[in-house]
Amino acid sequence: MGAKSRSKGCWAWLLVLVVLALVVTAIVVAIVKKKSNSSDDDNGPVPGPPGAITQKYSDALKLAVQFFDIQKSGKLVDNKISWRGDSGLKDGSDEKLDLSKGMYDAGDHMKFGFPMAFTATVLSWSILEYGDQMDAVNQLQTVQGSLKWITDFLVNAHPKDNVLYIQVGDPKKDHDCWNRPEDMTGKRPLTQINSSSPGTEVAAETAAAMASASLVFKKSNATYSATLLKHAKQLFTFADKNRGSYSQSITEVQEFYNSTGYGDELLWAAAWLYHATGDQSYLDYVTGDNGEEFAQFGKPTWFSWDNKLAGTQVLLSRLSFFGGKDTSGNSGLQKYRKTAEAVMCGLLPNSPTATNSRTENGLIWVSEWNALQHPVSSAFLAALYSDYMLTSRTSKLECDGDSYKASDIRKFARSQANYVLGENPLKMSYLVGYGDKYPKYVHHRGASIPANKKPNCREGFEYLNTKDPNPNVAVGALVGGPFLNETYVDARNNSRQGEPSTYNSALIVGLLSGLVTTSSAVQSFT
Repeated sequence: MGAKSRSKGCWAWLLVLVVLALVVTAIVVAIVKKKSNSSDDDNGPVPGPPGAITQKYSDALKLAVQFFDIQKSGKLVDNKISWRGDSGLKDGSDEKLDLSKGMYDAGDHMKFGFPMAFTATVLSWSILEYGDQMDAVNQLQTVQGSLKWITDFLVNAHPKDNVLYIQVGDPKKDHDCWNRPEDMTGKRPLTQINSSSPGTEVAAETAAAMASASLVFKKSNATYSATLLKHAKQLFTFADKNRGSYSQSITEVQEFYNSTGYGDELLWAAAWLYHATGDQSYLDYVTGDNGEEFAQFGKPTWFSWDNKLAGTQVLLSRLSFFGGKDTSGNSGLQKYRKTAEAVMCGLLPNSPTATNSRTENGLIWVSEWNALQHPVSSAFLAALYSDYMLTSRTSKLECDGDSYKASDIRKFARSQANYVLGENPLKMSYLVGYGDKYPKYVHHRGASIPANKKPNCREGFEYLNTKDPNPNVAVGALVGGPFLNETYVDARNNSRQGEPSTYNSALIVGLLSGLVTTSSAVQSFT
């Protein structure tokens, strides 16, 4: 009897120990899981409002936005750049148009409508996605102002339904000069596209710029927003009904901004018009025959001023992440989503389908000219896609059998930004003004000539060829970038590496705005 009691007691104690072990195990698992999530803030749910600020990205963003002030043409308002003044005041006057605003393309004094419109579209997209994060570091109004400086020009450049002025200045004559924009004296001829001389890619890109900007200003300036949307619709119709490349209509552009095709811009513009209007016909346009003809489904491409396919795929993928009844189950949208996934898989360095287009230290590298455009644009798209995944609670991305999280994609985006800001073999920032070491001989006329000097067209070459650093710092300029072997020659006549551009700046502003903090992605632009 006593032995039986002891046996029952042993079993009772054993049961208690098992229960305690299970409880302890559950607690340990919970703690480990919580620790794992907290150690990687990209894996857990993102809070609605912006979170903690990452100071280096904040500092870099505040510099990057200043380059747009440096590039402004026209009568400057509240000018913050001491060595800049009014310029191009008579641009457009030959056709009784005011084309004085807009921005100079790069280190010269040309206004090229194709890359300028792309600059506006990227700025608009950045504001729509990350406006709250820009506002958290007091840069939203500045970026909106830069955007409007461009869209004011684009509105005036579209005086008739089927006429769009796409260029101000003669590029060959312009490149034979080296002087400040304030001191220009030569004629500034205008170039237009029209029904008999079409330029589908430029008209469509300008439509995309207008449509996206109409969303930016919809709440703050409804009248202006409506004007932009009206122009966007007209320009898209013009582009679609009068198909033809401007590189064929106006062969002179081939030397500067040659287009490789217009199908991507038609899809890009229609995608933006769908976001701006909710009109089903634009969604049908991108998911129907035009998508099949132009989208290159399943084939990753590089996002740039010339090719908008990767951007279109990411932009339309947000509809499959957050769309309503009219987009759920849309097989055409799923093709864009799948191709966007292929783009992301190609960017992830450890993915089975990772691109080999990288430097030894991991920078995406595609082109010797303006090398930084592709890594920055890729990182911008990656930041967007990772935020779509987080906000929609999409747990993983499948890449040929391997799984990746949103945090992996965001890590790639940070790696490209960090390389630009100095985590590279040269320990040099490619963003002018950031850090202690950055390019001092930027290929930029206004920066190279002292503000108190007024050389004529030919005399100015003295300043191109001098061995002295630029007297004016082109703050916020993102230069072309390194060669494949990760070297950089800081020489003013090295335009392939040392010339900044507005479209590069738009992309770096978008990327830095996405990384400066974290917040939930907006589920609708309207």
